[in-house]
Amino acid sequence: MNASLKYILNRLWFYILAAWAAITLNFFIPRMMPGDPASIMFANLRGKLKPEALEAIKKTFGITDEPLLSQYIDYLQLLFKGDLGISIAYFPQPVSSIIVSGLLWTLFLVGTSLILSFIIGTFLGIYIAWNRDEKIDSLLPPSFALISAFPYFFTAMILLYIFGFNYGWFPIRHAYSSALNPEFSIQFISSVLHHAILPASTLIFMGIGGWMLGMRNNMIGTISTDYISYAKSRGLSNKKIMFNYAARNAILPIITSFGMALGFALNGAILTEIIFSYPGQGYILFEAVKAQDFQLMQGIFLTITLSVLAANWIIDILVLVLDPRTRK
Repeated sequence: MNASLKYILNRLWFYILAAWAAITLNFFIPRMMPGDPASIMFANLRGKLKPEALEAIKKTFGITDEPLLSQYIDYLQLLFKGDLGISIAYFPQPVSSIIVSGLLWTLFLVGTSLILSFIIGTFLGIYIAWNRDEKIDSLLPPSFALISAFPYFFTAMILLYIFGFNYGWFPIRHAYSSALNPEFSIQFISSVLHHAILPASTLIFMGIGGWMLGMRNNMIGTISTDYISYAKSRGLSNKKIMFNYAARNAILPIITSFGMALGFALNGAILTEIIFSYPGQGYILFEAVKAQDFQLMQGIFLTITLSVLAANWIIDILVLVLDPRTRK
């Protein structure tokens, strides 16, 4: 068997096992929580429903007294059919439609932030490593390391207070103006971009430091290699050596960490979306937890987990294409 194909299949088998483990945990953990959503809904109605209606509510949401193993098998069967159940927090909408609507906003926010933080952090790391004896090398890395140490919600609240409440430059909640209807128009797109600036800035500021420090360290190791010295002896320009030789090789290990960075970005996006009431997966998850909406919680966790696993597998293939050493 071809070495590259064997590598891809081995990684695929690993991610399939990881996905199964995630699905299993995704099923059992919410059911370990005290109480059940149907009882909470019944209690919130303050006696407006008859007690026998409680059983009908439980049946609607798939809450039964059957053994967990039997429930688990039923859950897997429904999952393969694409049926994630009915949401309690957004009743009577199906979980799948809610996840799709929230996923689009999260992908926009996280995707934009991750790409921008990667580009900015990588170029800063290249520049700092190439000029590592200057003041910028002693100023930027500690500064961004300090910023990265802050929790996401702390950075989000600072930006919200300064630029949202204090100066009023940017909206403080939601993804677009309530006066607009979602449509493909300049006015709506402008509103979406305006509302995304603060939550996206939170994720960008928190992500730049990791990319910058990683690229800086890789660049410093690459600059000291023989082929860089040979390139200098040939009289090539510093710009060409920096980008075509040093950065090109130093960036490969950075690309391999892109999948892990996606996981951290999604975790940060959950808190960021809650603070800014941004209608992505994080805010929907917050509403689901408050309502003890098992189906919606499971659907969101499953979506996030499978997205990260799929991204890591794609990056493994990308590294295989970019780095010939992994084909051996």
